[in-house]
Amino acid sequence: MPVELHAEKQVCITGIGQSEVGRPSKKTALNLTIDACLEAIADARLKPADIDGITTWPGESQDTSGFSPVGSTEAMFALGLQPKWIGSCNSGHAHMSAIFEAIFAIASGMCRHVLVFRTVAQASAVSSARETSLMGGRGGADARVRGFMSWTVPFDAVSPINIFGLYAQAYFDKYGATSEQLGAVAVNGRKMAGLNPKAVFRKPLSIEAYMASRVISTPLRLYDCDIPVDGSTALLFSHRDAARDMARAPIEIEAMGMSIGGIGHGLHLGDFTRMESDKAGEMLWSRTDLKPADVDLAQIYDGFSILTLLWLESMKLCGRGEAAAFVEGGSRIGLDGVLPLNTSGGQLSMGRLHGYGHTYEACLQLFGRAGERQVRDAKVCAVANGGFGHGALLLKRG
Repeated sequence: MPVELHAEKQVCITGIGQSEVGRPSKKTALNLTIDACLEAIADARLKPADIDGITTWPGESQDTSGFSPVGSTEAMFALGLQPKWIGSCNSGHAHMSAIFEAIFAIASGMCRHVLVFRTVAQASAVSSARETSLMGGRGGADARVRGFMSWTVPFDAVSPINIFGLYAQAYFDKYGATSEQLGAVAVNGRKMAGLNPKAVFRKPLSIEAYMASRVISTPLRLYDCDIPVDGSTALLFSHRDAARDMARAPIEIEAMGMSIGGIGHGLHLGDFTRMESDKAGEMLWSRTDLKPADVDLAQIYDGFSILTLLWLESMKLCGRGEAAAFVEGGSRIGLDGVLPLNTSGGQLSMGRLHGYGHTYEACLQLFGRAGERQVRDAKVCAVANGGFGHGALLLKRG
């Protein structure tokens, strides 16, 4: 298909919103959702009556984990929307599923303006001791293990960190990477978070402190793990024709990529130094005339720091086996580096917003509204999201 006919070329991002981020927040999950969504609508200079589509990932969950406490229908009623279309993604390409769904809904002509949100309340769940596991609240010790964990729990991998510890160790063994190199991802994230008022952890982190932190699942340490928070992020997607009438230039979606599979879905092929995210990267670059060298900054998923290295390579921002050396010392990924990385602080320091914080930060940077952490002359941003299902976006300043 010619590049100009790709669905994402017909869609742009016209507004963004984000609630307070708390650990925990005093607001309910629904109130956080309303805050983020109304901010995104107002940011696009629209009114709730203009919104004709709404979706979220993964849909409302009835457990007590705080993983997904608000669904599309509840948000619709709370916001007073009257959409033509309501979506809700329960699996698929994980966190970016709702974004891809919105793009296709708009490109098909179903909607003009689709509100996409993601709300979490995992910090509240942890603080109230209602969570029964790290992935959380599946109904007690006797409940059936479901989803991707049904493939891992029988082998004593009771947390995603046990899975990605395997990836990290294999990467270390194959490419000679070190903990000091991997630690640069966490140290850089904390440095960026110091410039972000919403980040939950802003105190500087040294590589020495990183190395002194306890090992959670070899070789991953405490600071290699993202932080549960309460918060909501909203993104407003519009048809490019509708965006032409808006007062501000929107953010263009240059390309998208997606893939699914790997050990989290019961199937693993090859070694543990690469993920199915490679296919998402290949798809992304096949849908644009831009090249990796054109990327000015990147917001790369950091549910665990090893994911950032693997995604950098999947997105072809580094060569195979070169990501650890690329991030070493942090100079290349700092604000003045060749590829500023995770400028909000990422999930390691800002908080676990399941990748929606990354997309929000990408838009903030491309709109030129990132304040102290603004990357100079940011025009093209790569966004990568997910550790089980995989999604990628290439966003461009309009």
